[in-house]
Amino acid sequence: MKKIIMFFAAVVMTAGIAAAQDINSVTETYNNGAMELEMGNKEAALGYFQAALTAAEALGEEGTQIVENCKSTIPVLMESIAKDFIKAEQYDAAIDMLNKTIEVSNTLGNAAQADECKTLIYQTLMAKGNGLINSKDFAGAIEVYNQIMAADPTNAMASLRLGMAYGATGNTEAAEAAYLVAAQNGQEKNAYKQLSNLFVKKAAAVLKGKNYNDALTFALKSAEYLQNATAMKVAGTAASALKKNEEAIQYLEKYLELSPNAKDAAQMKYTIAATAQTLGDKEKAKTYYQQLLSDPNFGPTAKQQLETL
Repeated sequence: MKKIIMFFAAVVMTAGIAAAQDINSVTETYNNGAMELEMGNKEAALGYFQAALTAAEALGEEGTQIVENCKSTIPVLMESIAKDFIKAEQYDAAIDMLNKTIEVSNTLGNAAQADECKTLIYQTLMAKGNGLINSKDFAGAIEVYNQIMAADPTNAMASLRLGMAYGATGNTEAAEAAYLVAAQNGQEKNAYKQLSNLFVKKAAAVLKGKNYNDALTFALKSAEYLQNATAMKVAGTAASALKKNEEAIQYLEKYLELSPNAKDAAQMKYTIAATAQTLGDKEKAKTYYQQLLSDPNFGPTAKQQLETL
């Protein structure tokens, strides 16, 4: 009987030594992670902490403290690594790490950190999209901004940038739709400015091709979003070419109102005067001819027309 008791005592002692060895080994792994982290080797530190967590959980109650330390350290460290990727403009790697951090945070019940990482993902996608649009990879930028919009349909900045990317590819319809979403979600001023620029460029382009109907349509649409001198000049020129004389006068007068010191102001005044004269509006014709009397280019003709009137 005595021998049996001694046997069990030896077993218990051996088990105690093994347990001590296990906790010492786990502690060493955890400490290695802490040292790597102190030296700035975040990814190596993460590997040690993850290994320590798994081993400490297997120890049960004895590993509780290390488990708690690892659970509080690992997601914070993962997010920090993701932020380093963002700084290095390694956006895909950053997003991958942020998604992993969200998964770990949710598993550990840290909803606040998971939400923070979701916000970071949107910011990272914006940075990626902005980089692509700046490098003129408009197709790539469109893909990224659409990813953001799929997750957050009211994201005003993403829709504003999406409109720019679509506009750069010549997809006016998609650009307008994206800008209008931005306008509806707090970016009305910027969106309308972009829409005005979008359509005035379109108007000027088709005017060069002598497509006067479309030039007039696009110019007026530009002005609907934001009054601007260029749109009125294009509209006036197109209307004049289409023999829509009353409209031409209206648009050119607005052009001069918005840009009174324009280099071609004298030319526009002469066009208005001549068009008004054609329409039989002598008073308006006289008004504009009189403004040209001192002009070296149009003065002599203006004087002659005034004598005629």
